[in-house]
Amino acid sequence: MSRTKQFKAESKRLLDLMINSIYTHREIFLRELISNASDAIDKLYYHALSEGLSGLSREDFAIDIALDKENRTLTLTDNGCGMTKEELENNLGTIAKSGSLAFKKENGDGENAKDIDIIGQFGVGFYSAFMVAKDVKVVSKAFGSEEAWCWQSQGVEGYTIDPCGKESHGTQIELTLKDNTEDENYDEFLETYRVRELVKKYSDYIRYPIRLPVQKSRVKEDTKDSEKPEYESYTEIETLNSMVPIWKKSKSELTKEDYNNFYKEKFMDFEDPMRVIHSSTEGTATYNALLFIPARAPYNYYTRDFEKGLQLYASGVLIMEKCPDLLPDYFSFVRGLVDSQDLSLNISREMLQHDRQLKIIASRLEKKIKSELESLLKSDREAYEKFFSNFGLQLKYGLYSDYGMHKDVLQDLILFTSSFEKKLVTLADYVSRMKEEQKYIYYMSGETVERIDHLPQIELLKEKGYEVLYLTDDVDEFALTMLREYDGKEFKNAASGDLGLESEEEKEAAKKLGEENKELLEAMQKALGDRVAQVRLSSRLKSHPACLSSDGDLSLEMEKVLNAMPSDQKVKAQRVLELNASHPVFQKLRELQREDSQRLETYTSLLYNQALLMEGLPVEDPIAFSNQICELMQ
Repeated sequence: MSRTKQFKAESKRLLDLMINSIYTHREIFLRELISNASDAIDKLYYHALSEGLSGLSREDFAIDIALDKENRTLTLTDNGCGMTKEELENNLGTIAKSGSLAFKKENGDGENAKDIDIIGQFGVGFYSAFMVAKDVKVVSKAFGSEEAWCWQSQGVEGYTIDPCGKESHGTQIELTLKDNTEDENYDEFLETYRVRELVKKYSDYIRYPIRLPVQKSRVKEDTKDSEKPEYESYTEIETLNSMVPIWKKSKSELTKEDYNNFYKEKFMDFEDPMRVIHSSTEGTATYNALLFIPARAPYNYYTRDFEKGLQLYASGVLIMEKCPDLLPDYFSFVRGLVDSQDLSLNISREMLQHDRQLKIIASRLEKKIKSELESLLKSDREAYEKFFSNFGLQLKYGLYSDYGMHKDVLQDLILFTSSFEKKLVTLADYVSRMKEEQKYIYYMSGETVERIDHLPQIELLKEKGYEVLYLTDDVDEFALTMLREYDGKEFKNAASGDLGLESEEEKEAAKKLGEENKELLEAMQKALGDRVAQVRLSSRLKSHPACLSSDGDLSLEMEKVLNAMPSDQKVKAQRVLELNASHPVFQKLRELQREDSQRLETYTSLLYNQALLMEGLPVEDPIAFSNQICELMQ
């Protein structure tokens, strides 16, 4: 037995960091070892192709797993290229020295460069074995060599390399699992169901069969016809992985059923997806993406419990179950996966967030999703409206968030109910129908379309045949405020002061009428005190005697939304009570101003409270309001 050698690099500290910091889930050790085995087979297969070696075909290769509960060992064997003594020393004795990376550098420029797809490039994956094993034994024989070598280590104290016997080329890794503790159960990695589960989760699409002997039982042949048949146990070699991922197949090979069945099985949905996005991209970032837009929102989609993200694979090996960095929040409803050979398997979540390739992929996915949604909007409006009923709110939040910086992505995907036929329209639809003299895109906020449609503030707009967007979601007005304009047309709240509809002559007439009734308006404003910023005559009212509008950036609807939030600080819009000078009630107010100032105060309060109710705002003093009504009835 040779003497124990110390690890190179930073030895104990680095190995300890590897085991305890870089990997957060112990179960990924199996993923790492399988990926290394796949690499070893790839290398030999590549040499077989490039050097014309006979007797080697892809069907000859496999990765075998064996479990021994009695001796607490998990053994993984491949028939790949194997390693010489020098390679064992270099690859396993030096932490962060990657044989895979060196191989790719040496052979990546040749004719068969595109065939080289080596998963592990950081040289750290092998050491994840020490997260679960107290002893790691590697027996390897290089292809074409007569010698086999055994590398063995119990962790940070170092390793030994000794000659040994091995019949065929390849590598066998035997892990002696750690003893269980109160916090950790290492026995689980000796259970067939658990190994099967881990292979399916992380390594299902490794291109070589991953095999495991499985104990099964069957009826003995000579007791089949007896009343009490006897059973016997037998071993069956089970292939755990499916090997060929659906996303690497061409679209022509796949049917709609193939996509739907994969989606429902993979993402636990009982409905077919509304839209499938299957793309393959090469160049600056090479990847395959298979994305799905669900038919309906998950029950917890608009809650904090919902976790966004796509499954992320590196050359068919699962790196992350949900990678949030691949999707912007406004497209968080998309489900699916991305598989790229440009990403290293052996990277932590923290390092992944700063990966340049990941950012390039995310940017391209964003463009692809937007393009697909625009296509759906143009080709199947009914389906798009169904999609929007589920996820439109998220798009609106995206429009509002980050100070409107995503408006170019989202503004053409947003729908609002229109006063024309009460149907959903895009902003482009609205602008295309604007009247020649129309300056603004008008909108009005409220709880429901029906309530908005009867509000007095939009009477003039409807009379003139102007289209109004009805905003019923809390975020709507905030989103349009952040958007500011669309196609050069500003947004205008129908409840704001100036709607831009009056001619100069009409403005002069209104100004003159206001001056004639100045004393009345001042008396009413005095009666309301600080409840309103102003009482003025209105040009927008037709059948109603009064309404509320607002001056400034904070609208009445924004006031309601903000004050409904859990906060001690309340806001108040600059309320304006507008009066219809053509309504009989206004003539009554003029009479009261001359004859009964106290009664004028009562009427003023009643009109103000009526306007509050129409706006969906609470009456400030319900008892006083009730008493005033009773007084009038008497």
